[in-house]
Amino acid sequence: MTDERRQQIVVLLPRLRRFACALTGDAERGDDLVQETCVRALAKLHQWQSGTRLDSWLFKIAQNLWFDRIRAGKLRGESVLIDTVEIAGEDGREVTESRLTFEVVSAALEKLPPDQKVVLVLVCVDGLSYKEAAEVLEIPIGTVMSRLARGRRSLAEAASVAPQTTEPTRIATHRVRSV
Repeated sequence: MTDERRQQIVVLLPRLRRFACALTGDAERGDDLVQETCVRALAKLHQWQSGTRLDSWLFKIAQNLWFDRIRAGKLRGESVLIDTVEIAGEDGREVTESRLTFEVVSAALEKLPPDQKVVLVLVCVDGLSYKEAAEVLEIPIGTVMSRLARGRRSLAEAASVAPQTTEPTRIATHRVRSV
């Protein structure tokens, strides 16, 4: 195991943390997932194939660990809860509207099928292009696009049934990036 490889993992930690926090819906659980991912990756670093993307390998480990937790929780009858985060703002109304929008989108994101959620997180949160997300997930780019479209549609539908204010609330459900 080389120090260079370990350093590459350290460089990827912020992206891995964003991914894990988005998957889990909570910073604390996200940090736990990152830690578990790093432990697993360092223990199995010999299995990583030189010439392949290290970030894809780490994201795949995190995704598999999270899916395993979800499956285990379902078997035990547990559910994953979402904690809300503080949203700063000067106007109380703006803060309230932002918090409501965040809660609606977060709840809708949690209800998405895992395959749609992962694609949305990689593209919308981590900022990967469709091509990069396809490489990370080892799926065709068309599959990324269809899962993303279905996920965005579900989020938009959830947002449209949210309590309406006198001013429209904007929800950014995607970032435009070239393929």
